[in-house]
Amino acid sequence: MSLKITRADVWAMDVRNRPGMLARILEALATAGADLEFVVARRVTENTSRVFVAPLKGAKQLRAAADVGLQRAAGMHCVRVSGPDRPGAGARLTRALAAADLNLRGVSNAAIGSKFLCYFAFATADDADTARKVLKRAATAR
Repeated sequence: MSLKITRADVWAMDVRNRPGMLARILEALATAGADLEFVVARRVTENTSRVFVAPLKGAKQLRAAADVGLQRAAGMHCVRVSGPDRPGAGARLTRALAAADLNLRGVSNAAIGSKFLCYFAFATADDADTARKVLKRAATAR
């Protein structure tokens, strides 16, 4: 598997569960030039939703994020994996993480056409660093 495996920061915030809240956040980031590849928004309670986005780059995007209330997601240390979409790739990668005794905090994955993008989240920076190494070995193993 020819994969690109890197550490990634994810930004998050809780918002009121009301129409237009996500649009307001995404518009502010778009105006600042953000080219998001990762957006997850889900309801937490009847009145609250949680939003996650990535990547954010540069002072202008970080300022826009701060202006709408986004912060680097505390306790979420991510590894970004992208490459050609192949049957069983997710199983191979998650099995390699399990074999290294790494517990996932969360996973978000999507495939479009012949490519996939996955964010693996871990509770600690050390786990994410170890995971990056494990995933690189798994990507080159036959």
